[in-house]
Amino acid sequence: MPLHQGQPKPDTRPRSVNPFYGEANPVSGMVEAPPKHRLPDGPMPPTTALQLVHDELMLDGNSRLNLATFVTTWMEPQAGILMAECRDKNMIDKDEYPRTAELERRCVAMLADLWNAPDPSATVGCSTTGSSEACMLAGMALKRRWTQRNADRYPGARPNLIMGVNVQVCWEKFCNFWEVEARQIPMEGDRFHLDPEAAAQLCDENTIGVVGILGSTFDGSYEPIAELCAALDRLQERTGLDIPVHVDGASGAMIAPFIDEDLVWDFRLPRVSSINTSGHKYGLVYPGVGWALWRTAAELPEELVFRVNYLGGDMPTFALNFSRPGAQVVAQYYTFLRLGRDGYRAVQQTTRDVARALAERVDCLGDFRLITRGDELPVFAFTTAPEVTAYDVFDVSRRMRESGWLLPAYTFPENREDLSVLRVVCRNGFSSDLADLFIEDLSRLLPELRRQPHPSTHDKAAATSFHH
Repeated sequence: MPLHQGQPKPDTRPRSVNPFYGEANPVSGMVEAPPKHRLPDGPMPPTTALQLVHDELMLDGNSRLNLATFVTTWMEPQAGILMAECRDKNMIDKDEYPRTAELERRCVAMLADLWNAPDPSATVGCSTTGSSEACMLAGMALKRRWTQRNADRYPGARPNLIMGVNVQVCWEKFCNFWEVEARQIPMEGDRFHLDPEAAAQLCDENTIGVVGILGSTFDGSYEPIAELCAALDRLQERTGLDIPVHVDGASGAMIAPFIDEDLVWDFRLPRVSSINTSGHKYGLVYPGVGWALWRTAAELPEELVFRVNYLGGDMPTFALNFSRPGAQVVAQYYTFLRLGRDGYRAVQQTTRDVARALAERVDCLGDFRLITRGDELPVFAFTTAPEVTAYDVFDVSRRMRESGWLLPAYTFPENREDLSVLRVVCRNGFSSDLADLFIEDLSRLLPELRRQPHPSTHDKAAATSFHH
């Protein structure tokens, strides 16, 4: 959630109200125009308030054309009906809304089965507001298990967490908020994510775990989870260090089980202690819902689980917040029922097919070099070809916005700051027809870009406006 500050200078201008917004007297709407940065003195008709907010929101981008975000931007109307029916239900109040709680429990069981838990009935898990909260919870469990094993040394010893520099910012937040040293493995050459052997070399007796990303937000590639676990197995044989792995499957954990079935990355690997995913990404639910699962109850220390009874009944909870709507959890269960394995497989395969086909068409334009091709996550990244000197990726991003496309341009992190890319995230609802329109708009602006004397970007850090 971004932080906001108050208006730096008092804005005394009232909102502009169309006379026709007044329900009875058109003139009253003009006289009673509300202020912008303080509460109005009195109420206004609901239709007037609706129209004021509606008009301002028209300036937002079209979410369906947002190629930066991973979150779901389209659901069926039936899901919307269910969500509307549940928007007043508090997910934490499991005694008052037992059926909503039961649907949450079933979703956890379905994910445990999907991710090949050895004993799905012994797997514990919970819904969250998204993968960021799920990652925080998983990190807390890793740290608490480490402190239990090192009670004689902690807090004198400082715990650390191993991860690639390509992790989502939530992991840096976790390390900052919970005072854990973040040991990040930089990119190198054409390797844009974690290296298993490098991860093992960074581990020591203070390592609480290693994070593997099943689907990097930088380029859409899977990290080699099985190779990572094998490297940590060898480390244990040499040193006795038993380092658990958490799989951040924010996107890939809802793709790989359906269209990469031979890829071993989940609870089939004994070293994987926990997995998270975003229901509101390739789980195909509107934001915000995420899921965190632990192999067994032993991976989630009981002391982290709080029990409250003042809402009625005994309710174990593991969350950073308390109250939140049950609508997204209900929508997740609806989507699981609606699609099943075959339906998810069809949706995710179609999305990947669109991504791969679009990547090939971008490659054929001749001005760009593909970094990835959309064959893991349905996401691909590309940069300008070496011979292109008249414009850069930031110019392309700005110009595509003129046609309504939100196409993110950004620089890569440590050791590859020289590489600036564009990234296309293909989601359910981004059809081959929309892909045709995208490539037409991109092709149309290239002749003008080629005539530029030089790129118009002076400060790449300032030009980078997307951090998904």
